[in-house]
Amino acid sequence: MGRRRPGTPTLEEVAARAGVGRGTVSRVVNNAAGVSDSTRRTVQQAIAELGYVPNLAARSLAGRRADAVALVMTEPDWRLFAEPFFSGIVSSLGDALADTGMQLLLTLVRSDAERRRFLEYARGGRVDGVLLMSVHADDPLPDMLAEARLPTVLLGRRSGDERVSYVDADNAGGARDAVAHLLATGRRAIATITGPLDMYVAQCRLRGYREALASARLAADDSWVAQGDFTEESGQRAMARLLERHPGIDGVLAASDTTAAGALRALRTAGRRVPQDVAVIGFDDFPLAERTEPRLSTVRQPLTEIGRVMVRLLVEELEEPAVAWRHVILRTELVLRDSA
Repeated sequence: MGRRRPGTPTLEEVAARAGVGRGTVSRVVNNAAGVSDSTRRTVQQAIAELGYVPNLAARSLAGRRADAVALVMTEPDWRLFAEPFFSGIVSSLGDALADTGMQLLLTLVRSDAERRRFLEYARGGRVDGVLLMSVHADDPLPDMLAEARLPTVLLGRRSGDERVSYVDADNAGGARDAVAHLLATGRRAIATITGPLDMYVAQCRLRGYREALASARLAADDSWVAQGDFTEESGQRAMARLLERHPGIDGVLAASDTTAAGALRALRTAGRRVPQDVAVIGFDDFPLAERTEPRLSTVRQPLTEIGRVMVRLLVEELEEPAVAWRHVILRTELVLRDSA
């Protein structure tokens, strides 16, 4: 590549004129997310005043950007791809990336061989960064990507001391709010149906359930906890087991809306009225929650905001590698309908 012509303004000079960081100017030039309208206008004015022209050809020749982001699904159970959470997140991330000019590539990684293959693919410069979802506790892929210095953002986390950037919902807080509502409406025999407990999200929702009961000085031994896997079928089976153990059950927190839909089916089969006999609260607030009979009370996860923040963190890491991992916890909201 030839030398820069004398007098040609640089990205750094535009940043100095606009009073912003170099990464912010780069995001404006690339029409990326994460820049306020007022800052964008200030940078565009500085570009116009200095006559700055981005050298896109040089950027391409340098191999710095592939203008592609990989969304990696690590869930080994194919059935779960049919659950609403996956389609909701893919849609959210696609919308968030729409204005960045980057392509979203969907990849399935479920075995050691596939992990190694994807790592070589990503290290070969074919993607600029990685978005990871459905990561189980023992999955080494996030650490492999971090060691390869590939910008990575997780949806959720593997544990409380996650070592890469992530965006998560307040799962424990949402579960606490749900159980607190059941308690406030007079329910005292409250059970829960969990997600797979090798996933931190399921552990957090179970912890929130237990914390809410402890705050009300109510003990809940393990017989009040039935494990599911976020599917409707597992919710139906778990609810049937709970009814066998505790016929007097009067409240249930399910770890997802699809699990709750299965619980409603089992309660109907057992002749229990919802919410008169048993109140049920789900988690997620998918469109499904409006279609169950009765309509499902649930804890809303801000899926649109989750996708937007994941993309923002990844874009910021691409433009200005951070000295720290970013951990973002988004608020949940209890949505009351007819089931509780």
